[in-house]
Amino acid sequence: MTSYGWGLFVAQPFCMGLFAVLLYSYHEPRTLPTCLAISLLPLGVLGIVLLVVALEGVICLLMAAPIATVLALLGGSLGYAIQITHWTRRGAPFVISVVLVAMPSLLGYEHNAKPQPHVYQVQSEIVVNAPPQIVWQKVVSFTQIAPPKELLFRAGVAYPIRAEIAGSGVGAVRRCVFSTGAFVEPIETWDEPKLLRFSVAENPAPLNELTPYGHIEPAHLHGYFVSHHGQFQLADLPGGRTKLIGTTWYTNAMWPEQYWHHWSDYIIHRIHMRVLLHIQEEAEQRPPQTN
Repeated sequence: MTSYGWGLFVAQPFCMGLFAVLLYSYHEPRTLPTCLAISLLPLGVLGIVLLVVALEGVICLLMAAPIATVLALLGGSLGYAIQITHWTRRGAPFVISVVLVAMPSLLGYEHNAKPQPHVYQVQSEIVVNAPPQIVWQKVVSFTQIAPPKELLFRAGVAYPIRAEIAGSGVGAVRRCVFSTGAFVEPIETWDEPKLLRFSVAENPAPLNELTPYGHIEPAHLHGYFVSHHGQFQLADLPGGRTKLIGTTWYTNAMWPEQYWHHWSDYIIHRIHMRVLLHIQEEAEQRPPQTN
């Protein structure tokens, strides 16, 4: 499996920025603004190449851009400091050699170390003006949700469409159908109308990449973002209302985790709210009055 880790997202942009500045200032010192601009040039070229040769889509490039830009600028700043204080034609080949060796070494170490991702938890909640028994019925399975208006989902991030269930009680299998496929969710806890907890036996792709080629399959679409468990918890509130809490436990094997989990937390929260708001709308509907 391709490694989407520290070597790719940290070492590579840093070294690209550093190496670009060292080459650019090989013959004479350059100014800081010029060095910073040059440090971003190879990053932009790489992004365009990845898009043109159909290795990545627009969404993932945009998500990676903030961390890559900062690191390329840091590499460029170091390159500027080197060419101002230590740069000599005699020392230049040594510094460039260190840069060329550092990144492949980190990639090789990371591939062999195989770091294990942490399990993250995302929780979202909403108050529904309906009693728990009514809300429960909409939680177990829900009808088709209207097409999304959010730019996030319209750009290709997978979004929930409907939920189906075969059977009832522990052992029943729920299918939450997304725009990219279905999450298969065997029920582990069926405490009506308080708690529905399930494992996730199958995960669809987390997104359809936005690309001029119609459809591409980067490695990170399979086996990197994995949902492991989920649950809906219902709490009875005064006035016939219900607090509905949705929770997902997942791992994301893209590094550094401290950066990527903020993206995945945000996306999962938006997915939660799409479902919770739909359940709220369905549960709060009142049957028409007859004379």
